Amino acid sequence: PVEKVMTKNWANPGQNTLEGYKRSGGYTALKTALEWAPAKVIDEVKKSNLRGRGGAGFPTGLKWSFMPKDSPKPKYLAINADESEPGTAKDRFILENDPHMLLEGIAIACWALGAHTCYIYARGEFKYPSAVLDKAIAEAYAAGIFGKKLLGKDFELNVYQVRGAGAYICGEETALLESLEGKKGWPRLKPPFPAVVGLFGCPTVVNNVETIAALPPIINQGAEWFAKLGTDKSGGTRLVTLSGCVNRPGTYEVGM
Repeated sequence: PVEKVMTKNWANPGQNTLEGYKRSGGYTALKTALEWAPAKVIDEVKKSNLRGRGGAGFPTGLKWSFMPKDSPKPKYLAINADESEPGTAKDRFILENDPHMLLEGIAIACWALGAHTCYIYARGEFKYPSAVLDKAIAEAYAAGIFGKKLLGKDFELNVYQVRGAGAYICGEETALLESLEGKKGWPRLKPPFPAVVGLFGCPTVVNNVETIAALPPIINQGAEWFAKLGTDKSGGTRLVTLSGCVNRPGTYEVGM
């Protein structure tokens, strides 16, 4: 049987609350990451062979390294939670069952990227998942995890959920950025790529919910462990949705 990474704690009572998440070791990875230099965090993500879980499968650490280090502009992280591909239902279950896993991943990623603002762009139809996520974000602020000091460190981090209006195209990263800016969700021509000219014309990394939620286990248990769970070029496990003419439809965690 495959070792569970993403779904490991979903059955725990209260896992979608801060208290429940901390009971299963929540926010220990962030503590560790904040003791490391940002470059070391990026290196660990590269070594883990984590690839984008939004479909394109682009190496995450490599994507992060495209963000210019010397830009005077603010940097942004945008989370793609616009899960509108027919038949897919994995990111919504992360938001419903383990939202703090995503939030801890966001904090780790923002520290690594030097980004002080993160927008989670959620699909318009996600009424319940978005409500659970909003509650989790509020808990993280109240506990001093987000805000002026990231877990007590001299690093400000603000995280916002923005809900789309149910437009399928906004799942494409540049259309998502257009929509975040309040414009029509219409894809941009590339280049320039979002890493250099993204949200509000500033350096931006766009990652999928499942990609970022994988960061806490990678930091806690090591890049080599995560890499070994996958194939030569793609580390970890995957959440897949089975629907249609199958005996047991649902979302499952499988080995790469």
